[in-house]
Amino acid sequence: MFRASLMSLLAVAALAGCSTDGSSSKTTEPVAANTDGRCQASGAGFAVGKQVTPQLVEQARKASGSQLARAIGPHDVMTLEYRSERLNLNTDAQGVVTRVNCG
Repeated sequence: MFRASLMSLLAVAALAGCSTDGSSSKTTEPVAANTDGRCQASGAGFAVGKQVTPQLVEQARKASGSQLARAIGPHDVMTLEYRSERLNLNTDAQGVVTRVNCG
């Protein structure tokens, strides 16, 4: 009985982390980089379609408000832990940025 209650409590806690407040804001204006070090990938959207360079990674990092940034190729080995302060620049085989996301 205790085990079932514990499992139910854990399930509810996990689902609570997935909830939203129901608000949705759609804006075409660029999002200003935050100042708390957490990643906002929308600020780095300008990098998509560009050749990845150390300078581009740094510009995208600053624009997203992230503390860290990394470029990831299609066959690169990487860690999979989620880090809210890290920006990922995903590239194709030619090193062109195809996607930006946080984590």
